Amino acid sequence: MFKKKAQPDYLLIVSTLLLLTIGLIMVYSASAIWADFRFHDPFFFAKRQLLFAGVGVFAMFFIMNVDYWVWQKWSKVLLIICFILLILVLIPGVGLVRGGARSWLGVGAFSIQPSEFMKIAMIIFLARYLSQHQKKITSLRKGLIPSLSLVLIAFAFIMLQPDLGTGAVMVCTCIVMIFIAGARILHFFSLGLIGLIGLAGLIISAPYRIKRITSYLDPWSDPLGSGFQIIQSLYAIGPGGLMGLGLGQSRQKFFYLPEPQTDFIFAVLVEELGFLGGVFVLALFCIMLWRGISIASGAPDLFGSFLAIGIIGMLAIQVFINISVVIGLLPVTGITLPFLSYGGSSLTLMLFSIGILLNISRYARY
Repeated sequence: MFKKKAQPDYLLIVSTLLLLTIGLIMVYSASAIWADFRFHDPFFFAKRQLLFAGVGVFAMFFIMNVDYWVWQKWSKVLLIICFILLILVLIPGVGLVRGGARSWLGVGAFSIQPSEFMKIAMIIFLARYLSQHQKKITSLRKGLIPSLSLVLIAFAFIMLQPDLGTGAVMVCTCIVMIFIAGARILHFFSLGLIGLIGLAGLIISAPYRIKRITSYLDPWSDPLGSGFQIIQSLYAIGPGGLMGLGLGQSRQKFFYLPEPQTDFIFAVLVEELGFLGGVFVLALFCIMLWRGISIASGAPDLFGSFLAIGIIGMLAIQVFINISVVIGLLPVTGITLPFLSYGGSSLTLMLFSIGILLNISRYARY
């Protein structure tokens, strides 16, 4: 269909692999104490993360060679499969409950999180819809509402688990895609007001979410309860200073910071590698964002452009929310840091998505 470039975007590949390498090192450093205590194996989480990384890197390089418009043809099928998985996970006895959320399906010794699959499936479907109906997007009734309908239905299923963090990333990513497609700002303001009212209702309906908001405003009001995580996170970041305490020398990972290998791994990284280590990681993410925007602007068709915007938007939003939570700018949401946090579904799906982005780069003119 299009003349393929000889090589993909190598800067995107290098930054991805560097972040993945840092993530593997930090998962071991952050989890060794917990893993030894719980599973009598300090490498328990590191070995599983290495397996997920291997599968994800293989998927990335394989998908990099699959023409991206193939996903346009299969977008409906992928979305239907993901909706079926979201329904299955809600069935007692089928979905696995962890941390109060029924968000996982067991597959042998491992588990998958269907909401992670839904994020990329929704991005692919919405990219197809926007590429075919871009002229209608300025209309509230004919463009904006139809494009958001499936997104909100998927969000409702995710909230039944409940998993506000993943749902928020998906919705925000789709809003970015729709805005780039040319939706009117006035329509966004109107729907945004309705969305804020709905978000307030979701927060009020769940006492644990109210506790997260109050702990965000004043974590010291409940230092051993809802404010515990953010206080321990700040205790980790503070002593890191410019150069950090040294790799492996974190103090907060010694049973102070809960599950330090997942949502709060950036706090452990800054504690051990300091401000400079944190800036280096953020710089790698900025390079990925820059390359993703360049690929999207140079894509040969609208589908490729919207798909690239969706993928890099999902990455940027997830990074922003995670780091904002870690440094106390946002309430705790339970969102992992891409490529660094422990988690099979999140890591493999993010690498899969980067594979699609790399394939688009082989056709982009920039």
